[in-house]
Amino acid sequence: MNKKGKNLKYIDLFAGCGGLSLGIENAGFELALALEKSPMACETFYHNFIKPLNNKEEWAKYCAKPLIEQVKEKLVVNELKTVLDNPEAMEYLRKLDIDLVAGGPPCQGFSMAGRRNPKDARNQLPWQFMEFIEKVNPKAVIMENVVGITRDFSKENEKAPFNQLKETLENLGEGYFVQPVQLNAMHFGVPEHRPRMMLLGIRKDIAENKNMYFSDNIWKSDYDENMPKTYKNRPDIVPRAKYFGNKIRTVKDAFWDLDNNGYKLSEDDILYNNNGNGFAKLMRSSKLIIQSKNKSSAILPNHINRNHSDKAIKRFRLYQYLQCENIRARIFNIPFEEELTEAEKRATLTKIFTGKKIPAKSPDGQVLANSIDGLVDLVFELATKKHSQRPLQINKPSPTVLTLPDDLIHPKFPRIMTVRELARLQSFPDYFVFKSKETTGSDRRKFEVPQYSQVGNAVAPLVALALGENLIKILSEL
Repeated sequence: MNKKGKNLKYIDLFAGCGGLSLGIENAGFELALALEKSPMACETFYHNFIKPLNNKEEWAKYCAKPLIEQVKEKLVVNELKTVLDNPEAMEYLRKLDIDLVAGGPPCQGFSMAGRRNPKDARNQLPWQFMEFIEKVNPKAVIMENVVGITRDFSKENEKAPFNQLKETLENLGEGYFVQPVQLNAMHFGVPEHRPRMMLLGIRKDIAENKNMYFSDNIWKSDYDENMPKTYKNRPDIVPRAKYFGNKIRTVKDAFWDLDNNGYKLSEDDILYNNNGNGFAKLMRSSKLIIQSKNKSSAILPNHINRNHSDKAIKRFRLYQYLQCENIRARIFNIPFEEELTEAEKRATLTKIFTGKKIPAKSPDGQVLANSIDGLVDLVFELATKKHSQRPLQINKPSPTVLTLPDDLIHPKFPRIMTVRELARLQSFPDYFVFKSKETTGSDRRKFEVPQYSQVGNAVAPLVALALGENLIKILSEL
């Protein structure tokens, strides 16, 4: 609560399924508006933040409502430009005295994985975000994006979008003090290596009144372990990172209490209660912060195993064995090497497997081969030029969770991750239910946002929680 006794209000633009909102609300902010153009992602947001949905007809009815009605009911299923161009909607939002506007404009145009075309239409969305800030005049701003946003468009001789956006935000309206940051989710208790760039802004009148310290240099979350000498002080707006070294959470922490069918231990189980795994227990509580006295449902939502061919399952098991033996998956390329004879290919593979565990077993106990020759035969049988798939390493944080479900293989079971398992890696609690269909075909990825994509696009809720808690301290004292 601030001194007037009202809840601090926030707006989440490009909200997706609500990872950013989930953390911010758990910190103590109250939702004033969320905006997301994808009906599929919005369905998840509506179900978790506005009202539980009972059927598709109920959701279709909401999507058909006029824009101003959606604004007043706190969720707009449309593009930001439609709100910016609606005087009634903007006037309504201005009168709410918004404390925080947060959001992650779609990042594909900035991503290093994409073509990084400065004329990409998606690159216009951050500027619409800035226009919204100027018109609503919030006290604080969070803008999240991928690390690639900091790199210059060298071929086009244009300044990095991140620097352009920082300068723009600093000069909007009354002006903002802005801290550029790079936060890695694993430093905030998320079992995932997920670095993201952010601009954190506080309106000048507030920052000056509170004598807040900002720096033009990018603050990185690992500086809380070792702060460089270039910083005299720690920027006040940055949440403190607390997870380093042995405290960093791992895939084991995320999946400790799960198996193929859901929860393998009840909350009444002695083993569950005596185990020190705080992350799994946190994910099963009713809130991110407060442990609930209510028992979690026996049914784990969104934990549906994907169907795989026998050959795919066999390949998954071999990937797992190779990882355990520190053998790179690129050995699958060897059968395709045109300059080698088959005898030379087999000799190369034999040398690689010499000294490795025989019989070769997958983590679920399946025997893959009883000899080196059997392993060599298996590589030839399963040879593939695709090497993006990899098993998770149980004692390390997950690599960044992306929108494609096929790339990460379970560390124990011969399958890809379920939606719930990826949600755990992103720190979504188990009570958070993902709606709409699970996945989609490649030709529909341009306009559909199924459950797997919703998880991969989201801000990790525990990162958002840390951001929100720090801003609550700053803004509630006004």
